[in-house]
Amino acid sequence: MKAVARFLRRFPVREDETVALSRNATALLVIDMQNGFLDPEGSMAKVGLPADQLVPALDGCVRLVAGAREAGVPVIYTRYTYQPGFADGGLLPNEFVPAMKEVGSLVNGTWDAEIVPALTPAEGEIVIDKSRPSSFYGTRLEPFLTSMGIHDLVVCGVTTNICVETTVRDAGQRDYHTYVVSDATAEFEKERHEHALNTMGFIFGWVTTVDDVLKAWAE
Repeated sequence: MKAVARFLRRFPVREDETVALSRNATALLVIDMQNGFLDPEGSMAKVGLPADQLVPALDGCVRLVAGAREAGVPVIYTRYTYQPGFADGGLLPNEFVPAMKEVGSLVNGTWDAEIVPALTPAEGEIVIDKSRPSSFYGTRLEPFLTSMGIHDLVVCGVTTNICVETTVRDAGQRDYHTYVVSDATAEFEKERHEHALNTMGFIFGWVTTVDDVLKAWAE
């Protein structure tokens, strides 16, 4: 029972605690901040999803990228993309949301699949393309992290309940110290955003804020 009590003492998640991370062995992972998700002319809006609900993540992501660059922390971006014809799409565009195929959602090489202009990767920064929610599934992310000696991940982007949470679960299972930035992530529904943060903070990582991450990097 004492072990259980110590475990549960982490909850509810405290966002006002100092973040136990530094610049060393750390990378910033910016997930799927693409035109298709955030722009009012993007494919998520075209299929009827409230893309405006994802925009609040943008300012926090911009601040984190600027802070990472200043602190010398590597920045890694992911893009959710499909090949033309969606042969690599799987269930999501082919069965669950077929409207994505109708509007050409996130097709590789299109404006829809590109990272939003405010977060354009700098020269030398890594961009990982994926066709599933997890940034680890079928990608080169883990080899990059291994080669750079990364043990800690700061995660931001969209959407909290899908690609962010799936990535964080996979990172936690690989024993990365993973920090999810609550005010630099967003979901189509606030309830699912909060639920995902609670789930991730329960066992897969730590929930923090932009200010706390930047403070930790500055120190």
